[in-house]
Amino acid sequence: MRTTLTIDDDVAVQLERLRRKNDVGLKELINDALRRGLRDMSGPPKKRKPFRTKTFNMGRPFINIDNVAEALAYAEDEDFK
Repeated sequence: MRTTLTIDDDVAVQLERLRRKNDVGLKELINDALRRGLRDMSGPPKKRKPFRTKTFNMGRPFINIDNVAEALAYAEDEDFK
């Protein structure tokens, strides 16, 4: 099949680098890349391990963080009243 593709500049640069590195023709490289991409896109999505944030008890806060101005003043070692 013959068709015309408009390839973005950043993709064209990557293709040219790979073509030179692997010493293959552009047609062969694009067909291989399309096959790999279609295979990945056609398969089931990869399952990822859920991200978990480790927690720890910091104890009771010694300043009231509901009042932002007061918390910032304390952090910057200013007197706030």
